[in-house]
Amino acid sequence: MSRQNIDHCVRESLEAYFRDLGAVEPANLYDMMVKAVEKPLLEVVMDHSSQNQSRAAEWLGMNRNTLRKKLLEHGLL
Repeated sequence: MSRQNIDHCVRESLEAYFRDLGAVEPANLYDMMVKAVEKPLLEVVMDHSSQNQSRAAEWLGMNRNTLRKKLLEHGLL
């Protein structure tokens, strides 16, 4: 899947979210999206890195300690 396909999926999901809201104002949209994307991202990257935190952190472009903190926050450790 190309980046354009991922962008398209996110855009379509957000459009559907706004359609479903109707007249209701969204709240904390940024945090909601980060939480919705971050956990599956971490799960998939950890699976593909064979649970190697150093490799996964490198792929994600973050410090290994930051990755570990995020894994703990999402209950993935």
